[in-house]
Amino acid sequence: MGKRTRSPDLLLLSFVLLLVFFGVLILASVSASFSLQKTGSSLYYLNHQILFGLVPGFFFGFLAYLLPLEKLRNWATPIFLFTVICLGAVFIPGIGESSGGASRWINLRLFSFQPSELLKLSFILYVAALLSAKGENSEERTLQKKSRGGLLTRVAHGMEMLAPFIFSVGLVSFLLIAQPDIGTLTIIAAISGVMYFCAKTPLWHTIALGGLGVAALFLLIHLAPYRFDRLAVFLNPDLDPLGKGYQLKQAFISIGSGGLFGRGLGLSVQKFGFLPQPMSDSIFAVFAEEAGFFGSLLLVLLFLAFAWRSLVLSKQIKDQFAMLLMVGIASWIALQALVNIGALSGLLPLTGIPLPFISYGGSALVSELIAMGILLNISSRRT
Repeated sequence: MGKRTRSPDLLLLSFVLLLVFFGVLILASVSASFSLQKTGSSLYYLNHQILFGLVPGFFFGFLAYLLPLEKLRNWATPIFLFTVICLGAVFIPGIGESSGGASRWINLRLFSFQPSELLKLSFILYVAALLSAKGENSEERTLQKKSRGGLLTRVAHGMEMLAPFIFSVGLVSFLLIAQPDIGTLTIIAAISGVMYFCAKTPLWHTIALGGLGVAALFLLIHLAPYRFDRLAVFLNPDLDPLGKGYQLKQAFISIGSGGLFGRGLGLSVQKFGFLPQPMSDSIFAVFAEEAGFFGSLLLVLLFLAFAWRSLVLSKQIKDQFAMLLMVGIASWIALQALVNIGALSGLLPLTGIPLPFISYGGSALVSELIAMGILLNISSRRT
């Protein structure tokens, strides 16, 4: 599994710390006046994010950095099964907590958390362990193919990896559709598809999975009118600006109002009763209004730099489990940032996906910081 041979990659560490710093700075800027209006304290939401997100996230992230990768691999399946149980628990009265017609939270009295945020990391762990375990004997299977040959033999070996992968994705899909949380499902499906492809599986597997995923997504859109409305608004942003297209229209106004240099940190107008969910799903639009084009560009470039460095380091990892884990985590952060920023900019349909490290939410930040600890752990074991 590769021993720790050096310190963590300093460039990757710098990008991670900058993302965390930006997250605290942006939330402080966006939430101050809004928090004062809602709670009487300008620091309430920032303190809550630090206490229930940043502090436990750094603690568990540091433990993840110290943890031997072999143990992480051995624990991948139990962690995934625990998350699946938590996903089911959101539907249990007295344990699960609903909001806005969605059952996505578990209330532990002292705090609540969103299992779907932990699922992103635990599923990446599980898929990395699954694909690496199936791929370890690929050389032996190749020799068997040459000795025995035959189409049926090749298909059987292919299904040995494809079948458990499809089953696990199907199980997660069922639970997320029931919540419903299609945004998270889309991200997880995309991440797992990238990891499956990077595991050097047959190309036709990836093409078939992609086609199946697109067909399933269109079916889900067809079955729920509000999802179809989001697609319609994406295709025509001027559609019903006071109803179905309200959030996107207000996001456009917010981003456009920032100009090149922004109104100034803390001076957003749109967050006061105009733009829905200004501290979570729509926080990028508020930040764009306050920091302008150049501030927004800096944040986008930081996400791109993080993804670039992670993928460069993944090529230096010989162990397949560690490589797939790094690719999965990098894809998670990059794709989620792309979906959030793209949706608010009108480049993608709205999905309700938070912006990594930036959006308000302790469950998401803790999971992301644990993932960063794992990334830095892997970067210290590269050749």
